[in-house]
Amino acid sequence: MKSYYFRARMISAHYGKFAARRFCSAAGWMGVLMMVMGSCPTTTVAEDAGKDSAVVASGFIYETASFPQCHASTIAETPTGMIAAWFGGTEEKAPDVGIWVSRLIEGSWSPPIEVANGIQHATLRWPCWNPVLYQAAGGPLVLFYKVGPSPSTWWGMRMESKDGGVTWSRSQRLPDKIFGPIKNKPITLASGEMLCPTSDETSQAPSRWTVHFERTGDLGLTWSRTEPLNDGITVAAIQPSILQHGDGRLQAVGRSRQGKIFTIQSEDQGKTWAEMSFLDLPNNNSGTDAVTLKDGRHLLVYNHTTKGRSPLNVSISMDGQAWEAALVLEDQPGEYSYPAVMQSSDGLVHITYTWKRQRVKHVVVDPAKMQLKPIVNAKWPS
Repeated sequence: MKSYYFRARMISAHYGKFAARRFCSAAGWMGVLMMVMGSCPTTTVAEDAGKDSAVVASGFIYETASFPQCHASTIAETPTGMIAAWFGGTEEKAPDVGIWVSRLIEGSWSPPIEVANGIQHATLRWPCWNPVLYQAAGGPLVLFYKVGPSPSTWWGMRMESKDGGVTWSRSQRLPDKIFGPIKNKPITLASGEMLCPTSDETSQAPSRWTVHFERTGDLGLTWSRTEPLNDGITVAAIQPSILQHGDGRLQAVGRSRQGKIFTIQSEDQGKTWAEMSFLDLPNNNSGTDAVTLKDGRHLLVYNHTTKGRSPLNVSISMDGQAWEAALVLEDQPGEYSYPAVMQSSDGLVHITYTWKRQRVKHVVVDPAKMQLKPIVNAKWPS
């Protein structure tokens, strides 16, 4: 029923309510049932889901899988449609954790398929971590991920697909000290280079968390990188996302141990960066993601709290500094974390995130319909 409902909502979003009604009618009694119900017990919608809701569709990418836990999803649009990936296995850090992929085909997500693992040889296997999908303009779909015992000892890997994620090349290890995008998507610069937001976590106690940026002009075959941009202790930050301002400035925002979302800016396309500071938004020491929309606004998905991993929120900013409340995606007890966000070619915003470590949830939002409210003194409006 979930898959049916999600498909109807997607058809309505892309082709209009008339097409969705035709789809429901063709489905017979279930179509009538769903038209009457207006919702599905296994599919939740954000808190503002009235007839003018900004939420177009909301559902799970899969209901059941061969792995009990999942985390750290990523989503991209290919010439053949949407694709998502995440890591899944017994639990985070377990040797059986691999990278799983699903494609959105005619409104339904395909069953998860494992496309990468950490097998080194017959008696050694390491866990995989934090996949990031990147669709090159006119080029292949690239999948970056990490392999290793822990974030302080992992290394970067890449593979690519020329058919939208149906088949994949063999994995290649990235150069030493090059991780690729650590959690969130790269951007393409005016030069054609790919700029990757990345970070490092050292093995010393306490671990130093530092942000740096890597760039490549050949989709990850050769690389350069900046030095760390923070000391890792006074400001301990990782997992940046990159925002692009109309005047050419770049801004990165992300996770910190200081209870707030960090921010840092560059005026030379990511070659050098100013001093790191903090937004007046809380952070619970958990991953965030952000994207610059086609209309120039910036959209941030994060947990608006300093403790726990609920609620999961969406905020909007015109300048990357002052943010307004847009949506609450989740607010019940549990873990709703590590979002990924992107805007597809039709203007809709796609968000995926970890749902209680059990499933990956996919929410589609129309950014033109978001109703914004001020965030005063870092408090989410009631």
